[in-house]
This record gives sequence, structure tokens and C-alpha cells, in this order.
Amino acid sequence: MFFDLVRKNSKRNRKENGLFFSSLIISIIAFYIILSLQNQDVIVFLKKIESDAIDKLFLLIPVIYGFSLFILFFLVYFAGKYQLDRRSHELGMYIMLGMRRRKLLFLLLVEEVWNSIFSLLIGIPIAVFLSEVISLVIAKIVGLGIIGHRFSLSLTAIIGTIIGYFIIRLFALMILCAQFSKKQINILLTETQEKKHKKTNNSIILIQLLSGIVLLVIAYSNAIKGNAWENTLFMGTTVIIGLCGMFLLFHGIGILFQIVLTQHKNKNGLRIFTFRQLQESVFHKPNMLAISSLLIMMALCLFSYGVAVGRVFNYSERHVLDYTFEGNGQTIKSELQKKELDKYIDKLFEMKIGLLNEEFSFSAQSLMNAVKEYKAAEDKDILLNNLQYFDHPYLISLSSYNQLLKIAGKSEIELNKNQAALYNDSEFSYGNTANILRGVLEERPYIEINNEQYELIDGLYQDSIVTDRSITISYGLIVPDDLYASLVSDKAGSSYWNAALKKAYLKNNGLMQAILKVNTILDTTGLEYESYLQNMGRSLFYTVAASYTTIYLAIIFLIVSNTVMGVQFLMQQQKAKKRYQTLISLGADYQKLCMSARQQITWYFSIPIIAASVSALFGTRSLFTGVATTSMRSEVNLLMIISCAMILFLGVVEFCYMISVKRISDNNIKTIIEIKREDS
Repeated sequence: MFFDLVRKNSKRNRKENGLFFSSLIISIIAFYIILSLQNQDVIVFLKKIESDAIDKLFLLIPVIYGFSLFILFFLVYFAGKYQLDRRSHELGMYIMLGMRRRKLLFLLLVEEVWNSIFSLLIGIPIAVFLSEVISLVIAKIVGLGIIGHRFSLSLTAIIGTIIGYFIIRLFALMILCAQFSKKQINILLTETQEKKHKKTNNSIILIQLLSGIVLLVIAYSNAIKGNAWENTLFMGTTVIIGLCGMFLLFHGIGILFQIVLTQHKNKNGLRIFTFRQLQESVFHKPNMLAISSLLIMMALCLFSYGVAVGRVFNYSERHVLDYTFEGNGQTIKSELQKKELDKYIDKLFEMKIGLLNEEFSFSAQSLMNAVKEYKAAEDKDILLNNLQYFDHPYLISLSSYNQLLKIAGKSEIELNKNQAALYNDSEFSYGNTANILRGVLEERPYIEINNEQYELIDGLYQDSIVTDRSITISYGLIVPDDLYASLVSDKAGSSYWNAALKKAYLKNNGLMQAILKVNTILDTTGLEYESYLQNMGRSLFYTVAASYTTIYLAIIFLIVSNTVMGVQFLMQQQKAKKRYQTLISLGADYQKLCMSARQQITWYFSIPIIAASVSALFGTRSLFTGVATTSMRSEVNLLMIISCAMILFLGVVEFCYMISVKRISDNNIKTIIEIKREDS
């Protein structure tokens, strides 16, 4: 009979508190996915080429996991508190019927264990399935393909998920049971009302509201300008100013409800009751809403940033070169033929690069003057500062660079005797500097070599000249072959042999699998080479590390903030039960009470969500200023559009969450009406 009661109570609790139960299942899924990260196809691949970086990422995962448990503990605690408060009368009746407190606490413990097992049985299979889907999708996106995919079930991740999940649920239950055991029977059986609050001064509230807005504007300004990223002190100051601003904003926002109540004091119906309830929920509990708003803001920022990082990687310009070899060209060709690699490699050509001989003078003053005279533009000062170091450039052979353009399917460069083309590695292109240079080059400035002028043609060239980072050139010059030979000595010049794989081979095997296969053969030749995987692996690591961790934390923050807000409102509604019963006695019907409660929920959720969304726009822009790769900085406007889209998407998620809370609220009001009818 005892276990029948456990099963019955557990089923009813899951039905009545489905919002909380669903949140826990999502948490279980998130736990498993982050703990099983090492089994993802992309991570397995990255361990082969970026093992040190991946090991550091794995060291970070337990920290993220522990932080997630800490945050989710509060979700479990508040939801459990709401559940116990809701069942207060029921638990008091158990004691009145002769059940000892020790047995009652054991009943609650068994119910908790039963619900935990039930949620794990649902959550873990879903988590395993989603983990495999994510692994396959990402592998497809980055070019791994599904050829090497193997189904993986991480026992370590399952055990870690179960242990962590039980720890936070049982620890929260212990605290709640300790509080419950101190309550007397008369308190358990009594429907409590919300305690009275002290009166506050409207002038002080208005000052708090204005101060909060001012502090938030200061924090936003520091974040966007990049001042917050200069050092730890500035960052800490900006964060503290922002936190104080957010708390003061919610402490002062109650003045708005005072204005609404003043304007509608002569109105009939439930409008005044609705705003009075909101006044208690918001005006007298600002700290809870401020914390929830901050969690939502962090979720929006992290989610937007994580999606944007993935977008930059997935939609970046397609690479051209697959391999770069160093050494004698004849030896390289001979070894490739010996291993029959010519059936995989489509093109092999020489890339001649060298520093201008020291005996020749060089000046880019005309180019700098053209930049100075160019119209005012963002990042113009940065470009001028960079060009100050353009005093002894690298030169690139025209025929070599044209081979690269030909493979890429681009138009080749045509240069006269006294012409040159400006080269700028995209790694050294910050923000709007490349666009400024393109505009300046339309005016055909010139450079001087040994007091002889060479006109810079219209067009800025940024194609990667090698596969990885064997050589990186901030600013260089593409010059005709005969000029290159006269300005670069054999000692100062270098030859790199670039190769591209055949398209049919890539199509059949996928980019990464194809390169890995060729790498295995090349490792037996003794040739010095670098593959595109070195560069891609590094970029892919940053993508995975940033995207996975930020999106994961965003989901955790979103779950906690919304569930805490939902539970807090439902607890407030539960404590105001007598007010609803009084309204029923005065003639209010079910539809009107539900409409009032739904309006309260809309306002209650909308205020912190709107504040969080506005803050997230500035917070995300700040992340793109301080924590961004070069390619991201050059596409900030596009990334902000993506971020806005993500914020709107999460707004839809929030709307769905509000609907769920409204349905629970409707059921609560229905229960209150039924109890009132039975009493009468």
C-alpha cells in the first residue's frame, strides 16, 4: 500500500508540475551531451591533429558540468519548495491521520527517487539519440562525412549524468525536508497569505529607476566601445556597474505600476486586482526578477554568440589549397609519383615569395596619404597605424599567384612593367580596413622602390598563399616575375609547392577523410608538408569549443531562469488562494479569474525578458568586440543580424514557456473554485 501511494503521488506530481518535470528532462539531455562530447565524430577527428587543445577542452568540461549542477540546484530547490507548499494541506492531513513525520519524510524521499528514475529513463535515451544526430549533422557540415561514423554509447556520460542528477535532487530534498520538519501541523493545514510589506517612498523608487537606467547605459557604452576588454579592472568595473544598474532598474520599476493603478483607480472589474497582484510579485520581489533577467540575458548572449561562431566557420570562403610542401620541387614531384599520389592530387605549382632586398629603399607614403584623404570611416585610424609598419614588404611572384587564382576559378591579374598589386592576409584584416583599402586603391596610389614609382592597381588580394601558417604576410606586393627576380635574392626568396586534391576524390570521400587518407601515405615519404587540416583543425577546435560550451550554458541558464520565474509566480498564486476564493464569493467566474492570472503572467515574464533582450543586444555586440576572431570582426554587422534573429527565436521559446505557465495557472484556479464549491 505504501508503494501504491508513492506511485500515485508521483504520477499526480508529474501531471501537476509538468513544466518542472520537462525542464529536468532537458537538463538530463544537456548533461549527457556535454559529458559525451569526447565521443563526437568531430572531437575524435580533432584529437588526431589538435590533441593538446582538445585535452584542455576536456579539462574545462568538468568545470562547466559542476557549474551547471550548481545552477540547476536552485531550479530543483524552488520547484521542490513550490511542490511542498502546494501539498502542505495534504501532508498535514497525513500527520493528522497518524503518519509519523519520519515515515512521511521517507515517503517524500521515495517519491523523489521514483520521479528521478522515471525522468532518467525518459531523458537518457533521448539524450543518446540527440547526441548521435548532432554528431552526424556536424560531421556532415564540416566535411567529415558519415563514412567513419560509429554509434557510441558513453557509459561515463550516463554515470556522470545519473550521479549529478541524483546529487542535486536529493540535496535539495534534504534542505526542504529539514524546513518541513520544523513546521507545526496547524501551519501545514492553514492556507497562508503573503506577508505584508513595508510602504516605500515613490521619490526613492523613481530615483532608483533613473539611476538603474543611467548605470546600464554606462555599462553598455563601455562594453560596445571595447573599454571593458582592456584589462581585468575595467571588465570588473563594467560588470559591477551593469549588475547594479539591473537591480536598481527592477527596484525602481514598481513606480510604473503605481502610475497604472493611479490612472485606473476608478475602473471596475478585476483590472485593479490584476495590477495589485503584479505589484506584490514585481514591486516587492525585484531581486528575484533581476536575477532571472540576468540569467536570460546571459543565455541570449551565449546562444547568439555560439550560433554566430558556427555561422562564421560554416559559411566562410571556400579554401583552395589542400597541401603545401617545402623543399626541392623535383624531389617532391618524384616522391608523389613514386607513391602514386598523382591520382589524388590535381594541381602542384610553385609559390615564390621573398623579402625585398635590404639594399633597395621602399616607401608607401603615397598609399598612406591616400588613406588619410579617404572619407571618414570606421577603423580608418587602425589601418593607418598598421601601414606604418609597411616599410620592407614581402614580394610575391605574379605567375605563382595567378596559378592560385586559376585554381580558385578567379580572374588572373594583369600587370604592366611599372605596376603592382597589393596583398593583405585576411588574418591581418581588421573590421572595415579591407573595404577602406579597396576604396583607396580605386584612386591608383603608388609605392616607391629604389625611388622608382609603381602604380597599385585597383583591387585588394587576400587569397591564402599557403595552406597553413608557414608564412603569413600582413601587407605585401604582387609583382611581375622579372621584377621579382631583380628585387629578391636567392637567399631572401622562398619557394613553396602548393597542391590541390581532385574534386571527384573529395566528393566521394569528403574533405577531411580525403586529406587524412593522403596524409597517411605522405607520412611514409619523409616530405615536409602541411595540410589544410592544420588550419582547419585549429579553426574547427575554436568553433567546437565556443559553440558547444556557449550554447550548452545558454540552455542551462534559460531553463533555470524560466523555471524559477514560473515557479515563483505559481507560489505567489498559491499563497493568494484566499483572495481568489473571496473573488469567487463576490461573483467572479472562472474565465475572468483565468484572464486576470494570464495577464499577470504576461507582465511578470515580459518585464525581465524585455530587459534581458535589450541588454543581450549590447552584450552580444560586446562579445563580438572583445572575444572574436579576425573573420568574425570583419562581419560584425551580419553577425548582429544573426544575433537578433536568435534573440527573436528565443523570444518564441519564452512565449511557449509563458503559455505552459498559463495552463498550469488555469488548473490551479480551477482547483481553487472546486474547493470553494465543496466548502459552500
